Amino acid sequence: MSEEILVNVTPRETRVAVVENGMLQELHIERGWRRGVVGNIYKGRVQRVMPGMQAAFVDIGLERTAFLHANDVVRPSQPEVEDEALPPVPVPVRPVTELLRDGQEVIVQVVKDPIGSKGARLTTQLSIPSRYLVLLPQSRVVGVSARIEDETERARLKSLVAELAPPDAGLGYIVRTNAEGQPPEALAEDLAYLSRVWNIVDKRSREAPVQTCIYEDLSLPLRAVRDLIRKDVEKVKVDSRETYERLQAFVAKYMPVLAERIELYTGNRPIFDLYGVEDEIQRALDKEVPLKSGGYLVIDQTEAMTTVDVNTGSFLGQRNLEETVYRTNLEAAQAVARQLRLRNLGGIIIIDFIDMVDEEHRRQVLRTLEKSLAKDHAKTTVYDFSPLGLVEMTRKRTVESLQRQLSETCEACGGRGMVRTPETVTYEIFREIVRAVRQFDAERLLVIASPKVVARITEEESTAVAELEEFLGKSIRFQADEQYLQEQYDVVLL
Repeated sequence: MSEEILVNVTPRETRVAVVENGMLQELHIERGWRRGVVGNIYKGRVQRVMPGMQAAFVDIGLERTAFLHANDVVRPSQPEVEDEALPPVPVPVRPVTELLRDGQEVIVQVVKDPIGSKGARLTTQLSIPSRYLVLLPQSRVVGVSARIEDETERARLKSLVAELAPPDAGLGYIVRTNAEGQPPEALAEDLAYLSRVWNIVDKRSREAPVQTCIYEDLSLPLRAVRDLIRKDVEKVKVDSRETYERLQAFVAKYMPVLAERIELYTGNRPIFDLYGVEDEIQRALDKEVPLKSGGYLVIDQTEAMTTVDVNTGSFLGQRNLEETVYRTNLEAAQAVARQLRLRNLGGIIIIDFIDMVDEEHRRQVLRTLEKSLAKDHAKTTVYDFSPLGLVEMTRKRTVESLQRQLSETCEACGGRGMVRTPETVTYEIFREIVRAVRQFDAERLLVIASPKVVARITEEESTAVAELEEFLGKSIRFQADEQYLQEQYDVVLL
């Protein structure tokens, strides 16, 4: 399995694509005017404590106040955590009014970007990542990523960090998956780096004014090198010389062994076009996802959850219906895992596989889904088939989905995905004409609407218009305007 990371840089936008065996698996986007704030640490002020919600709204200087739950204020030490995630926390035993008060200054970190109409999600449980470690300033425990399964290696890394860490600093650490097999020197460098960063953050937290960002996470290209490079990644190709030089300086300082993997792309064709990434991005915005067998997925993203429907489509199979359904569901399970990662879909996800009678087939499909999700950097939890034959799962969400980053609500349908038919709009116009004539005095009326609606009225409803004119005793004229959407119209009294 070969994997490459492509970095495309333009003046106002940076995009990072993870390509595995020639197929796009992940896409990360950062725009200059709207950089994500996940990982940033702020000095904020509690604006309002909400006892009924066990939470508080905190002003950290962003457009909307951020949300801090009591769960994210209290945290016991936890030795085992998942990689890439903040440690799980228990339900708090103390009410939020005992933890926070209006006007209080707090040091907080963003764990979720503002999404939709919601403000950023905060925690006071700070964490600062490096290549191999995550620093936990409020903890004294050394934990090891659950993804490192070899017990001997886990014990080696844990004792190594405990031995190298400053004894009197009172800091905790998580050993990340990337640290597996690394020598003591590499971990020592990371510890020294984190110590320097924390000293700066600690000092700024005392001296900086409220609403100030006191620690900002790395830019997207540097984060990609820090977080996304695994053993399988062969190359990081960058199409900007300036960014290439910054990456080279970064890896020379913090991870010199990666220097040879970073390559400057100087080809004439855009780097994303060369690998077919642009086409994949366009397909990732479609609702339907075709499968090689002839089946397809239908993905619907709503406020509450994301639903995935699996269909056999044109796939007829070779043997019988159960076998056809089983093969389609196996292929769909792999495709769903890839689409969730590519589209960055999070929260509650419901997958409606095609009904299977054979219990073993169900187990195999579920196992295939879990195995395919193992490559995902985001934490996922998959539950067994429900009595209705649905698979429920969750995927950790920290930023907007790809669709919501690149798209906006349709003005014509208001996000419904449907518009009223010309026939429906026609009858609305007739009712509006009657309403207007009864309210106001006028000799003539002018109706302005979309060409499609006007065409229907003048061609198919001409008899109805004549009857309406006779009933009201008024003359009605219709005018088509290309600027009007299908549902828009105006009735003008003359």
